[in-house]
Amino acid sequence: MSQGSDGKGIYLDKIFYADPESIDPERHIVAKYYVESELDLKAAGMAIATEESIGTWTEITTTNEWIRTKLPAKVFRTEGSGGTGFVWVAYPIDLFDLETSGIANILSMVAGNLFGLSALKNVRLVDVDFPKEVAEMYPGPRIGIEGVRRFVGTETARRPHLGTIVKPKVGLSPDQTARICYDAAIGGVDFIKDDETLVNQKFCPLEDRVVRVMEALDQVKSETGRNVLFAVNVTADPENMIKHAETAIDNGANTLMLDIVILGLPTVEWFIKSHDFHVPIHMHRAMHAAFTRNPRHGISMLVLAKVARLLGGDQLHVGSGAGKMGGEEGRKAELSEIIGFLRSDWHGKRKVFPVASGGIHPGFVPANYRVFGNDFVINAGGGIHGHPMGTRAGAAAMRQAIDACVAGVPLDEYAKNHEELRIAIERWGEMRLSED
Repeated sequence: MSQGSDGKGIYLDKIFYADPESIDPERHIVAKYYVESELDLKAAGMAIATEESIGTWTEITTTNEWIRTKLPAKVFRTEGSGGTGFVWVAYPIDLFDLETSGIANILSMVAGNLFGLSALKNVRLVDVDFPKEVAEMYPGPRIGIEGVRRFVGTETARRPHLGTIVKPKVGLSPDQTARICYDAAIGGVDFIKDDETLVNQKFCPLEDRVVRVMEALDQVKSETGRNVLFAVNVTADPENMIKHAETAIDNGANTLMLDIVILGLPTVEWFIKSHDFHVPIHMHRAMHAAFTRNPRHGISMLVLAKVARLLGGDQLHVGSGAGKMGGEEGRKAELSEIIGFLRSDWHGKRKVFPVASGGIHPGFVPANYRVFGNDFVINAGGGIHGHPMGTRAGAAAMRQAIDACVAGVPLDEYAKNHEELRIAIERWGEMRLSED
């Protein structure tokens, strides 16, 4: 792929390379890649552009002038030295079947065969920018942060929302699940979700579970006046996913949960564009680390976050500032970038609640609050249900930790007058924050 005396490099330059000034961001989908290669960055980028648009491993006689002029992806920027660094590739809108193939066709190009190219030792899709024409084809979040806050009643008191995951993941009956949800809601949670592995198993059928849990949450509302969201996992094949969603909504469910990576993003696209159930969509990212965890290869969580917002997620798991999932990508800066994107103004789309989850207990709340601020959902499973005094006290301890952060009071100080928090800190400890 490097330039040589046979003129191949000049041929590739002419077709797959462009000056930055010639790239119209409103007529291209622009992808940023990190690459490691024995080729120089420009040649490595052209290897991607060639493979993902109109080229193949050799020159062919079946390419006509219109194809060569209108459809090639083009490298237009590089940053780094040797064969290690970043390359930007612009894909012309005319390459895509946006009307009928949608996100599947987009991903097949910007994140397709390039990961197996022998010319690239490592390659990672770091970011992708969608022009207005693409963004307008998707609904984006139908509820968004503000809609969720209106339902819960926190538009004015803009504290973080407290969520919990019913634990154990699987094995509880509908009645047992409902009792746990009642205790968690009375203790102070705003949001309760199924775990990603629970859908409609015989020991906890979806319909029975939804009926019992919503009865429990109705009781909580009658006792406290508070609305609590319950995200029902409807992940399944398309036919059964619709059946699960309809069953959940018919029995009072106020949030639906999708395992978006496991389902496949085109399935998520179809589900949300074709069916408006008028409730928030909570997006779980289970299986994401298969392609996001390696910082040198695969696809970044930022890309998944952009697609999730485009497709219509109202809440999205993004990792945590501290906990068992905290720092799995090893980059707090990347997490901050994802959070910032989800809450930014972007193509007129509603903003998305970032969700912190995984091994979080009250002692980790300040570290997460420092990273996320007020507009996020902090999920605790074991950190609530593992409290020595039980689920209700565990939820209270987490709310107390949140209240302490919002008030700017250190946890150990706040715990002096809040027994549930004090006992939680004695059980799990407290993550001390540096001054940086």
